[in-house]
Amino acid sequence: MLAYVGVCVCVADVKIKDPKMEFNLKSTAVMLYDRLMQNADSRTGDWFLMSSPFPQTIVIAAYIYFVTSLGPRLMENRKAFDLKGLLIFYNFGVVALSLYMIYEFVMAGWGTGYTFRCDLIDYSPQGVRMAAACWLYYFSKFIEMLDTVFFVLRKKYSQVTFLHVYHHSIMPFTWWFGVRFAAGGMGTFHAMLNCVVHVFMYSYYGLTAMGPSYQKYLWWKKYLTTIQLIQFVMVTTHIFQYFFMDCPYQFPIFVYIIGLYGLIFLVLFLNFWYHAYTKGKRLPKVLQAQTWAHHTNGVMNGNANHEKDE
Repeated sequence: MLAYVGVCVCVADVKIKDPKMEFNLKSTAVMLYDRLMQNADSRTGDWFLMSSPFPQTIVIAAYIYFVTSLGPRLMENRKAFDLKGLLIFYNFGVVALSLYMIYEFVMAGWGTGYTFRCDLIDYSPQGVRMAAACWLYYFSKFIEMLDTVFFVLRKKYSQVTFLHVYHHSIMPFTWWFGVRFAAGGMGTFHAMLNCVVHVFMYSYYGLTAMGPSYQKYLWWKKYLTTIQLIQFVMVTTHIFQYFFMDCPYQFPIFVYIIGLYGLIFLVLFLNFWYHAYTKGKRLPKVLQAQTWAHHTNGVMNGNANHEKDE
Protein backbone atom coordinates (compact mmCIF):
# COMPACT_ATOMS: atom_id res chain seq x y z
CA MET A 1 0.00 0.00 0.00
CA LEU A 2 2.80 2.38 0.87
CA ALA A 3 4.55 1.47 -2.37
CA TYR A 4 1.36 2.22 -4.29
CA VAL A 5 1.04 5.59 -2.56
CA GLY A 6 4.68 6.32 -3.36
CA VAL A 7 4.10 5.55 -7.04
CA CYS A 8 1.06 7.82 -7.07
CA VAL A 9 3.04 10.63 -5.49
CA CYS A 10 5.78 10.21 -8.11
CA VAL A 11 3.28 10.25 -10.94
CA ALA A 12 1.58 13.27 -9.42
CA ASP A 13 4.94 15.01 -9.20
CA VAL A 14 5.63 14.35 -12.87
CA LYS A 15 2.25 15.74 -13.88
CA ILE A 16 2.86 18.86 -11.85
CA LYS A 17 6.37 19.43 -13.20
CA ASP A 18 5.58 19.00 -16.92
CA PRO A 19 3.48 22.17 -17.26
CA LYS A 20 6.17 24.10 -15.41
CA MET A 21 8.87 22.80 -17.74
CA GLU A 22 6.74 23.67 -20.75
CA PHE A 23 6.10 27.11 -19.34
CA ASN A 24 9.80 27.63 -18.67
CA LEU A 25 10.68 26.63 -22.24
CA LYS A 26 8.12 29.03 -23.64
CA SER A 27 9.31 31.77 -21.32
CA THR A 28 12.91 31.20 -22.39
CA ALA A 29 11.95 31.31 -26.08
CA VAL A 30 9.99 34.52 -25.57
CA MET A 31 12.86 36.05 -23.62
CA LEU A 32 15.38 35.16 -26.32
CA TYR A 33 13.09 36.53 -29.02
CA ASP A 34 12.56 39.77 -27.09
CA ARG A 35 16.29 40.11 -26.52
CA LEU A 36 16.91 39.55 -30.22
CA MET A 37 14.35 42.15 -31.26
CA GLN A 38 15.94 44.75 -29.00
CA ASN A 39 18.68 45.02 -31.62
CA ALA A 40 16.25 45.37 -34.51
CA ASP A 41 16.09 48.46 -36.71
CA SER A 42 13.20 50.58 -35.42
CA ARG A 43 12.80 52.26 -38.83
CA THR A 44 11.59 49.06 -40.51
CA GLY A 45 9.37 47.68 -37.75
CA ASP A 46 6.10 49.07 -39.16
CA TRP A 47 6.76 48.10 -42.77
CA PHE A 48 4.68 45.39 -44.47
CA LEU A 49 5.55 41.88 -43.17
CA MET A 50 8.22 43.33 -40.89
CA SER A 51 6.45 43.25 -37.52
CA SER A 52 7.62 39.68 -36.90
CA PRO A 53 8.86 36.70 -38.93
CA PHE A 54 5.62 34.76 -38.35
CA PRO A 55 3.40 36.23 -41.14
CA GLN A 56 6.02 35.43 -43.77
CA THR A 57 6.45 31.97 -42.27
CA ILE A 58 2.77 31.30 -42.98
CA VAL A 59 3.17 32.49 -46.58
CA ILE A 60 6.27 30.35 -47.09
CA ALA A 61 4.57 27.29 -45.57
CA ALA A 62 1.57 27.79 -47.87
CA TYR A 63 3.93 28.08 -50.86
CA ILE A 64 5.72 24.83 -49.97
CA TYR A 65 2.43 23.01 -49.41
CA PHE A 66 1.00 24.17 -52.74
CA VAL A 67 3.99 23.44 -54.98
CA THR A 68 4.84 20.09 -53.40
CA SER A 69 1.41 18.67 -52.56
CA LEU A 70 -1.79 20.59 -53.23
CA GLY A 71 -0.88 21.96 -56.66
CA PRO A 72 0.19 18.64 -58.24
CA ARG A 73 -2.95 16.96 -56.82
CA LEU A 74 -5.20 19.68 -58.26
CA MET A 75 -3.46 19.38 -61.64
CA GLU A 76 -3.44 15.59 -61.70
CA ASN A 77 -6.53 15.23 -63.90
CA ARG A 78 -6.27 18.58 -65.64
CA LYS A 79 -4.49 19.70 -68.78
CA ALA A 80 -1.46 21.92 -68.33
CA PHE A 81 -2.32 25.60 -68.50
CA ASP A 82 -1.15 27.67 -71.45
CA LEU A 83 0.33 30.69 -69.69
CA LYS A 84 2.16 32.29 -72.62
CA GLY A 85 0.71 35.78 -72.17
CA LEU A 86 1.05 35.68 -68.40
CA LEU A 87 4.64 34.45 -68.60
CA ILE A 88 5.61 37.25 -70.97
CA PHE A 89 4.07 39.84 -68.66
CA TYR A 90 5.57 38.24 -65.54
CA ASN A 91 9.12 37.85 -66.86
CA PHE A 92 9.38 41.35 -68.27
CA GLY A 93 7.72 42.65 -65.10
CA VAL A 94 10.55 41.11 -63.08
CA VAL A 95 13.04 42.71 -65.48
CA ALA A 96 11.48 46.13 -64.89
CA LEU A 97 11.44 45.60 -61.12
CA SER A 98 15.07 44.48 -61.17
CA LEU A 99 16.11 47.58 -63.09
CA TYR A 100 14.32 49.78 -60.56
CA MET A 101 15.99 47.99 -57.63
CA ILE A 102 19.41 48.41 -59.26
CA TYR A 103 18.74 52.14 -59.54
CA GLU A 104 17.70 52.35 -55.89
CA PHE A 105 20.70 50.35 -54.63
CA VAL A 106 23.04 52.59 -56.66
CA MET A 107 21.44 55.86 -55.58
CA ALA A 108 21.12 54.77 -51.94
CA GLY A 109 24.79 53.96 -51.50
CA TRP A 110 26.60 51.86 -54.08
CA GLY A 111 26.96 54.78 -56.45
CA THR A 112 26.86 57.60 -53.93
CA GLY A 113 29.49 56.91 -51.30
CA TYR A 114 30.00 53.19 -50.68
CA THR A 115 33.62 52.12 -51.04
CA PHE A 116 33.00 48.48 -52.04
CA ARG A 117 35.13 47.51 -49.06
CA CYS A 118 34.08 47.99 -45.43
CA ASP A 119 30.73 49.70 -45.84
CA LEU A 120 28.78 49.87 -42.59
CA ILE A 121 25.02 49.93 -42.08
CA ASP A 122 23.66 53.46 -41.92
CA TYR A 123 20.89 53.62 -39.32
CA SER A 124 20.40 57.37 -39.71
CA PRO A 125 17.40 58.89 -41.54
CA GLN A 126 19.65 59.24 -44.59
CA GLY A 127 19.95 55.46 -44.70
CA VAL A 128 16.20 54.87 -45.05
CA ARG A 129 16.43 54.79 -48.85
CA MET A 130 18.83 51.85 -48.68
CA ALA A 131 16.60 50.14 -46.13
CA ALA A 132 13.63 50.63 -48.46
CA ALA A 133 15.62 49.14 -51.35
CA CYS A 134 16.43 46.14 -49.16
CA TRP A 135 12.75 45.72 -48.27
CA LEU A 136 11.75 45.84 -51.94
CA TYR A 137 14.35 43.19 -52.74
CA TYR A 138 12.98 41.10 -49.87
CA PHE A 139 9.41 41.45 -51.16
CA SER A 140 10.51 40.55 -54.69
CA LYS A 141 11.43 37.11 -53.38
CA PHE A 142 7.72 36.44 -52.78
CA ILE A 143 6.95 37.53 -56.33
CA GLU A 144 9.58 35.12 -57.63
CA MET A 145 7.79 32.27 -55.89
CA LEU A 146 5.47 32.45 -58.90
CA ASP A 147 8.26 30.74 -60.86
CA THR A 148 7.39 27.50 -59.07
CA VAL A 149 3.64 28.09 -59.17
CA PHE A 150 3.83 28.44 -62.96
CA PHE A 151 5.86 25.23 -63.18
CA VAL A 152 3.09 23.40 -61.32
CA LEU A 153 0.27 24.93 -63.37
CA ARG A 154 2.15 23.99 -66.57
CA LYS A 155 2.90 20.53 -65.15
CA LYS A 156 6.66 21.06 -65.48
CA TYR A 157 7.28 18.98 -62.38
CA SER A 158 10.89 18.16 -63.29
CA GLN A 159 11.69 21.81 -62.59
CA VAL A 160 10.30 21.66 -59.06
CA THR A 161 13.41 20.25 -57.42
CA PHE A 162 14.20 20.21 -53.72
CA LEU A 163 16.90 22.83 -54.14
CA HIS A 164 14.60 25.06 -56.16
CA VAL A 165 11.85 25.01 -53.53
CA TYR A 166 14.34 25.22 -50.67
CA HIS A 167 16.00 28.36 -51.99
CA HIS A 168 12.75 30.07 -52.91
CA SER A 169 11.66 29.38 -49.33
CA ILE A 170 14.83 30.25 -47.45
CA MET A 171 15.56 33.45 -49.36
CA PRO A 172 12.68 35.58 -48.05
CA PHE A 173 13.01 34.04 -44.60
CA THR A 174 16.69 34.99 -44.22
CA TRP A 175 16.20 38.37 -45.88
CA TRP A 176 13.56 39.26 -43.31
CA PHE A 177 16.33 39.31 -40.72
CA GLY A 178 18.53 41.28 -43.11
CA VAL A 179 15.92 44.03 -43.53
CA ARG A 180 14.93 44.00 -39.87
CA PHE A 181 18.50 44.21 -38.53
CA ALA A 182 21.04 45.04 -41.24
CA ALA A 183 19.38 46.92 -44.10
CA GLY A 184 22.47 48.41 -45.70
CA GLY A 185 26.23 48.27 -45.91
CA MET A 186 28.42 45.65 -47.50
CA GLY A 187 25.81 42.94 -47.00
CA THR A 188 23.66 44.39 -49.80
CA PHE A 189 26.21 44.09 -52.62
CA HIS A 190 25.08 40.60 -53.59
CA ALA A 191 21.45 41.78 -53.78
CA MET A 192 22.31 44.58 -56.21
CA LEU A 193 24.43 42.23 -58.31
CA ASN A 194 21.69 39.62 -58.29
CA CYS A 195 19.28 42.21 -59.69
CA VAL A 196 21.72 42.82 -62.56
CA VAL A 197 21.77 39.09 -63.32
CA HIS A 198 17.97 39.01 -63.17
CA VAL A 199 17.75 41.61 -65.93
CA PHE A 200 19.56 39.21 -68.29
CA MET A 201 17.90 36.04 -67.10
CA TYR A 202 14.29 37.18 -67.06
CA SER A 203 14.78 38.99 -70.37
CA TYR A 204 15.83 35.64 -71.78
CA TYR A 205 12.82 33.93 -70.19
CA GLY A 206 10.46 36.59 -71.53
CA LEU A 207 11.80 36.36 -75.07
CA THR A 208 11.66 32.57 -74.92
CA ALA A 209 8.01 32.70 -73.82
CA MET A 210 7.20 34.83 -76.88
CA GLY A 211 7.79 31.86 -79.16
CA PRO A 212 10.15 30.44 -81.83
CA SER A 213 10.07 33.61 -83.95
CA TYR A 214 12.09 35.36 -81.25
CA GLN A 215 14.84 32.73 -81.07
CA LYS A 216 17.05 34.91 -83.26
CA TYR A 217 17.23 37.41 -80.41
CA LEU A 218 18.58 34.77 -78.02
CA TRP A 219 22.07 34.43 -79.48
CA TRP A 220 23.47 35.39 -76.08
CA LYS A 221 21.91 32.38 -74.33
CA LYS A 222 25.31 30.67 -74.12
CA TYR A 223 26.65 33.57 -72.06
CA LEU A 224 24.08 33.25 -69.26
CA THR A 225 26.10 30.66 -67.36
CA THR A 226 29.18 32.89 -67.73
CA ILE A 227 27.24 35.86 -66.34
CA GLN A 228 26.15 33.81 -63.34
CA LEU A 229 29.67 32.52 -62.76
CA ILE A 230 31.00 36.10 -62.79
CA GLN A 231 28.28 36.98 -60.28
CA PHE A 232 29.45 34.37 -57.78
CA VAL A 233 33.11 35.31 -58.23
CA MET A 234 32.32 38.97 -57.55
CA VAL A 235 30.07 38.22 -54.56
CA THR A 236 32.60 35.87 -52.99
CA THR A 237 35.55 38.19 -53.62
CA HIS A 238 33.71 41.20 -52.23
CA ILE A 239 32.39 39.59 -49.05
CA PHE A 240 35.64 37.76 -48.23
CA GLN A 241 37.43 41.10 -47.96
CA TYR A 242 35.88 41.27 -44.50
CA PHE A 243 38.21 38.55 -43.23
CA PHE A 244 41.34 40.41 -44.34
CA MET A 245 40.67 43.88 -42.97
CA ASP A 246 39.66 45.58 -39.76
CA CYS A 247 35.96 46.15 -40.41
CA PRO A 248 33.47 46.87 -37.57
CA TYR A 249 30.46 45.66 -39.58
CA GLN A 250 27.54 45.62 -37.16
CA PHE A 251 26.21 42.11 -37.89
CA PRO A 252 29.08 39.80 -38.98
CA ILE A 253 26.72 36.81 -39.03
CA PHE A 254 25.31 38.06 -42.34
CA VAL A 255 28.81 38.27 -43.78
CA TYR A 256 29.38 34.61 -42.90
CA ILE A 257 26.05 33.57 -44.43
CA ILE A 258 26.63 35.48 -47.67
CA GLY A 259 30.20 34.23 -47.90
CA LEU A 260 29.14 30.62 -47.35
CA TYR A 261 26.40 30.72 -49.96
CA GLY A 262 28.57 32.56 -52.46
CA LEU A 263 31.38 30.06 -52.04
CA ILE A 264 29.09 27.03 -52.32
CA PHE A 265 27.48 28.22 -55.53
CA LEU A 266 30.79 29.33 -56.98
CA VAL A 267 32.07 25.76 -56.54
CA LEU A 268 28.86 24.28 -57.97
CA PHE A 269 28.99 26.50 -61.04
CA LEU A 270 32.69 25.91 -61.59
CA ASN A 271 31.98 22.18 -61.51
CA PHE A 272 29.12 22.62 -63.99
CA TRP A 273 31.27 24.81 -66.22
CA TYR A 274 34.12 22.28 -66.17
CA HIS A 275 31.96 19.35 -67.20
CA ALA A 276 29.69 21.19 -69.63
CA TYR A 277 32.23 23.38 -71.40
CA THR A 278 35.88 22.63 -70.62
CA LYS A 279 35.50 18.88 -71.08
CA GLY A 280 32.84 19.35 -73.74
CA LYS A 281 30.47 17.01 -71.95
CA ARG A 282 27.11 18.70 -72.12
CA LEU A 283 24.74 17.30 -69.51
CA PRO A 284 21.61 15.65 -70.93
CA LYS A 285 18.55 17.90 -70.76
CA VAL A 286 16.75 15.58 -68.34
CA LEU A 287 19.73 15.57 -65.98
CA GLN A 288 20.07 19.34 -66.25
CA ALA A 289 16.40 19.75 -65.42
CA GLN A 290 16.63 17.52 -62.38
CA THR A 291 19.96 18.76 -61.08
CA TRP A 292 20.43 22.33 -62.22
CA ALA A 293 16.95 23.70 -62.83
CA HIS A 294 16.77 26.84 -60.75
CA HIS A 295 19.60 25.37 -58.74
CA THR A 296 20.57 28.73 -57.35
CA ASN A 297 17.26 30.55 -57.69
CA GLY A 298 17.28 31.50 -54.04
CA VAL A 299 20.18 33.04 -52.33
CA MET A 300 21.70 34.48 -55.51
CA ASN A 301 18.95 33.41 -57.91
CA GLY A 302 21.28 32.18 -60.61
CA ASN A 303 20.22 29.34 -62.90
CA ALA A 304 22.42 26.93 -64.77
CA ASN A 305 19.48 25.59 -66.77
CA HIS A 306 18.17 28.11 -69.26
CA GLU A 307 15.25 26.07 -70.59
CA LYS A 308 12.70 27.53 -68.20
CA ASP A 309 9.96 28.50 -70.62
CA GLU A 310 10.92 26.69 -73.78
